[in-house]
Amino acid sequence: MKIGVRVIPNSKKNEIKKEERWLKVCLTATAHEGKANKALIGMLAGFFQVSKSRIRILKGFKSKNKIVEVSQ
Repeated sequence: MKIGVRVIPNSKKNEIKKEERWLKVCLTATAHEGKANKALIGMLAGFFQVSKSRIRILKGFKSKNKIVEVSQ
């Protein structure tokens, strides 16, 4: 399953909000040296109740807008 994700780094708290066509993910991690991407994978793994290895960023490694794949 492919999902559109909007990442907000440097937030006050970690949370996932469902928007109309994508997920908005607020992260306390900074967007430096891949820390926000690692935190995003951990958050989505918990949200979808799958292991971290089943979450993969397909597009947007250096962007706030990402396409993420969740394999079941």
